[in-house]
Amino acid sequence: MMRKTSLVLLGAAAGAALTVFAIQPPTTGLLWSSAKAASTDTYRQLNLFGDIFERVRSHYVEKPDDSKLVESAINGMLNGLDPHSSYMDPKSFRDMQVQTRGEFGGLGIEVTMEDGLVKVVAPIDDTPAAKAGIRANDVITHLDGEAVQGMTLNQAVEKMRGPVNTKINLKVMRKGADKPIEIAITRDIIRVRSVRSRIEGTDVGYIRVTQFNEQTTEGLKKAIGDITAQIPPEKLRGFVIDLRNNPGGLLDQAISVSDTFLDRGEIVSTRGRDPDETQRFNARPGDLTKGKPVIVLVNGGSASASEIVAGALQDHKRATLVGTRSFGKGSVQTIIPLGAGNGALRLTTARYYTPAGRSIQAKGIVPDIEVLQEVPEEVKSRAEMRGESSLRGHLKADGEEQAGSQSYVPPEAKDDKALNLALELMRGTQVNAAFPPSAKAASVPN
Repeated sequence: MMRKTSLVLLGAAAGAALTVFAIQPPTTGLLWSSAKAASTDTYRQLNLFGDIFERVRSHYVEKPDDSKLVESAINGMLNGLDPHSSYMDPKSFRDMQVQTRGEFGGLGIEVTMEDGLVKVVAPIDDTPAAKAGIRANDVITHLDGEAVQGMTLNQAVEKMRGPVNTKINLKVMRKGADKPIEIAITRDIIRVRSVRSRIEGTDVGYIRVTQFNEQTTEGLKKAIGDITAQIPPEKLRGFVIDLRNNPGGLLDQAISVSDTFLDRGEIVSTRGRDPDETQRFNARPGDLTKGKPVIVLVNGGSASASEIVAGALQDHKRATLVGTRSFGKGSVQTIIPLGAGNGALRLTTARYYTPAGRSIQAKGIVPDIEVLQEVPEEVKSRAEMRGESSLRGHLKADGEEQAGSQSYVPPEAKDDKALNLALELMRGTQVNAAFPPSAKAASVPN
């Protein structure tokens, strides 16, 4: 059995989240042992592959790239398994590692592409960009003398990122300025904010978690600390945790976020083909919110790590779930590095289960209180998340599968029905039997 070196992440791409473990690549001996055990029929199929590969190389109308042929063959094999198994080339593997770390060498600006140019949405506080005077709505036209026009947004972002303490020169057009402004910025470590918080009214803490990266638990703890410092304990009615459209992230962060609200009990378990590899993860004593009521907002875009948190708090009756059914991504992927310059293999190896033993694969988590949102006509085609069960080749559910659900969240809080119901429940102006949940009714032992 391959030795696991670190439990890394639950991630997400194209609306389908994934659980990832980083493990060492198998040794040559293990590969040889496995090959010897292969059936004669398997060898025959491999010979067929080799024959086709050579014929394509020799007779295709144009000389093909051998490495692309092999990569396409690998992708075809993995894509035929399920939607979440795939090969990551070296760049994709590096990008995934940057995303899951939640930090990188860069400038500290949120940007978008507009009319072929990079427009600044906002500089991030206390970053090189903010200190250098970059402002919201600035338009970046050149990066180190190279025109941005013609680049994709990803190419421009990649160029702005780089090693810490290196410089980059930006040419910026700013409304009201007579001519472009030249700004030199020295890159520094930028941390992606996966947690944002605010106080609703004067008595409820609102915490939005957008992804689960290495910074998430610390960000959550800081948000809880900031809220409790501003609202006296006797006035703080509780916390609203918003996981809507959160596609997932690191597994250990999903576990530690759940643990933030729990004193004891199982959080999640993973079960693979080998029963001996079942793993269970339990909460440790200490609820940072000191038992204050918690409402979790979920919808069709809440996937994987988000569903682990929602499922754990729901099963333990620690929180009331409000919104629409979640995405339904309940499988575990293993990231297997393939050596320097070879990228990595992402392979489905297990399913995960909530504390009550529920598999949410291709089903999702049903909220305690369903809230449907009015959707503007212009976004109706994008307001419904199709869900795991709609993905071609998905792992089948234990029991009846469920389709996707609504994932639209209004840009204005005043129009947000799920959030407003949560606030009304917290303040007692609305009453529902599901809130507050009764710990005595928990479906798992504590």
